[in-house]
Amino acid sequence: MQTTAQDAKPRKRDWSPRIWEGTDVFTWLRMLRDNGFAVQPPYWYIAGIVSVNSVMNTVLRWTLNGWHGERVRDTVIDEHPIFVIGHWRTGTTLLHELLIRDPRFGFPDMQDCFNPHHALLTNHFFKRYAKWMLPDKRPMDNMPFGWERPQEDEFALALLGMPSTYTDFAFPNRPPTHPGALDLSGLTPAQLAKWKRVFVRFLKEVTVRTGKQLVLKSPPHTARVPVLMELFPDAKFVHIVRDPRVVFPSTVNLWKSMALKHGLQTPTFAGFEEKVLREFRVIYDRLEEARPLFKPGHFAELRYENLVRDPVGELRQVYATLNLEGFDAVRPRIEEYQRQNANYETNKFQLTDEQRAVIEQRWGDVIRRYGY
Repeated sequence: MQTTAQDAKPRKRDWSPRIWEGTDVFTWLRMLRDNGFAVQPPYWYIAGIVSVNSVMNTVLRWTLNGWHGERVRDTVIDEHPIFVIGHWRTGTTLLHELLIRDPRFGFPDMQDCFNPHHALLTNHFFKRYAKWMLPDKRPMDNMPFGWERPQEDEFALALLGMPSTYTDFAFPNRPPTHPGALDLSGLTPAQLAKWKRVFVRFLKEVTVRTGKQLVLKSPPHTARVPVLMELFPDAKFVHIVRDPRVVFPSTVNLWKSMALKHGLQTPTFAGFEEKVLREFRVIYDRLEEARPLFKPGHFAELRYENLVRDPVGELRQVYATLNLEGFDAVRPRIEEYQRQNANYETNKFQLTDEQRAVIEQRWGDVIRRYGY
């Protein structure tokens, strides 16, 4: 299949760092080894920058452990997180932005997730002096970008060396190095135990910075509910869904944008559509299997289309379902965010007849389940 949307051509953007510049030397060397050191010549200079940064990040990590290690280890996450879950491009970012209008909630920001080895040390520096390093908008859409903006903790996990589907776009022309990372099913018991430790450690560091109950947003977590509930039995979940026929081309565009912006090879885009088709099934199959685990008052669900049309009404219902108090006090902040972003326009994509037929054949049960 071939996408007919405007996603095949990269838009000219301001320069910004590659994600991999936030990793440590051990993770970086492992990424190179697992991908056969297949950095293409035009990207050698990027690999050089990443190599230098990875050494610096490693030293800063050791420094952070020396200065803050005991404080982080002793931190207790008393109030378990609220997880915003849903497939990519279903409105998880919008929902996350609206929920964190509530000042009692904290969240991982760009600095936490893109510099996870030393965020506690360098938070002030990057937010004050390094704004020039990031573009104003995200590479795949028009959402605002910045060190203080909320971000997906999956990026932090990938940079901390955990198996992740996000490392696929570092070497986009090679097979995935961790095909079972999305739902954690491909991890060995030892790898899974380490994943849990690293994830909790990361959340403790964010908790040290914010001192608040965390609201987390990461689409891969949609396929990991049992593990998340094992770590945080009192966690709450908000699932957002969107018309899969819209989600498909938008997600393909997402992976193409990430490969173009952060890849170490010139992407051919071979297999990208199959990746989206396959991972969609993993996410929704795992979520359905997990539904019986949700306790009353710990799971809310909404549609993207309804959230865009009536954010105040939808958030009010989420608060009521999750037994969260204080919505009336938060409402003015939600309305202000809505006014500030009233002119936001989503990207528009078109499906071919072939694409539509494949989507309805492979995702038909999900389309019917959510009434699309």
